[in-house]
This record gives sequence, structure tokens and C-alpha cells, in this order.
Amino acid sequence: MATMIFSMTDLEVSPFSLFQYGTRVWRDGKNLIRALAVMAAVLAAGGCTQTTLTAPQRSATEQLLLSTAADRALGSTDLALFSGKKVFVDGSYFDSYDGKYALGTIRDALSRSGAMLVGNVTNSDLVVEARSGALSIDAADMLIGVPSAGVPVPLAGTVSIPELAFYKSQKQFSLAKFALLAYETKGGKHYYSSGPMIGKAYNHYYRFVGFIAYTSTDIPAKHRSTVIK
Repeated sequence: MATMIFSMTDLEVSPFSLFQYGTRVWRDGKNLIRALAVMAAVLAAGGCTQTTLTAPQRSATEQLLLSTAADRALGSTDLALFSGKKVFVDGSYFDSYDGKYALGTIRDALSRSGAMLVGNVTNSDLVVEARSGALSIDAADMLIGVPSAGVPVPLAGTVSIPELAFYKSQKQFSLAKFALLAYETKGGKHYYSSGPMIGKAYNHYYRFVGFIAYTSTDIPAKHRSTVIK
């Protein structure tokens, strides 16, 4: 289900006051270049900026894309043959982003199927080795408009020109590919191979004429009602 979000950036500086300042400097003739720079910045940006309150190393959307794909990779796998078996999950061959969450998802799927998870291989009937072929995100961005940039102005330093987007899209696609191998603890006889288990998720963000935003996603945690800010 798609989500429509309309948002306006916060007005932090009064364009009228900046315009008055630039006009006064122009009239006084003290600094023509600075006046031009100030008025150009007002016309280009309208005095509007977007404030970022926090900037963690990884976004919530990135983590939700990966965890949702991991959940879906295990969601359609039938593990009923592990019911009633003592199972030790070996993660030593599992290497990927968010590996602990992915391994936890595998353990959860086994437990829901009736397996009895044990923490020591010597107490198990079966060893389940998990491996990862992929757990990452592909992205595609598009911008029709003017990208943000710093414009050097003589005697005034660098003036930051914000992005002006008539149309902007940011598309993210996550893919998880896992596989399981199970064998008997005593003797190592083959018991089960899952083959590739695939999970996917996406999040698409669009912006029109600078302030109309629209998000389309299949991540359950990001579904919400229309919000007008």
C-alpha cells in the first residue's frame, strides 16, 4: 500500500528581512557584491531550509529494508521436518550485514516449526549451518532540477545554494538470499538442504516541485496514514 506524505520545510530565516538587508546595503553603496549575493540567495532558496535533528550512521529505512527481506526469505520455507529435533544452529559460515538479526530470524523459523534449539553442539541431534548469498540494497536516484552546490562569491566566501527539485526520485531495493544445510551431529549424515531462500523489499521516495513528497513502500513498519505537515 502506498503512502502519501505532504511536507513543507521549516522557515528559519525571513526572506523579507534578508531582502531588506540587501536593499539597504545596495543603497548605501558599501558592498555591492555582498548585496547581490544576499539577494540571489533569497531568490534561489526563498529562505527555506530543511533541518536534520539527528544523523545516525545508518538510517532506519536501510535497516528495515534489510530486516524485512531477511524475514521474507524465511517466511515461505517449510521446516516442519525439524519438529521434535534438538537443533544446534551454526553461524560460523554466515557473513553479511545485520548477520545477527538474520541468524535470529533463522532460529525463530526453526523454533516455530517445532525444533528444540540447543546452545551446545554435543547436545544436539542435528547441526544446521546457515550461509548468506546476499543481504544488501541496490539504489537508483534521479533528479530533474538544480542540485545543491556551493557557489564561490568574491569577497563574500561561498554561498550554499540548496537543491531545487522539480522532480526527484530515490529508489531502494533490498535482497536477501540465504541457504541452510542440516546434517546429523553423530556421523555427519546429510539431513536437509534448503536451496536458495529469497526475500525482497523496496522503498521508493518521490518529490515534486520542491515540497510535495510521496513514498511507496512494501515495508510493513513504514505503512502509515496520509500526513500533511
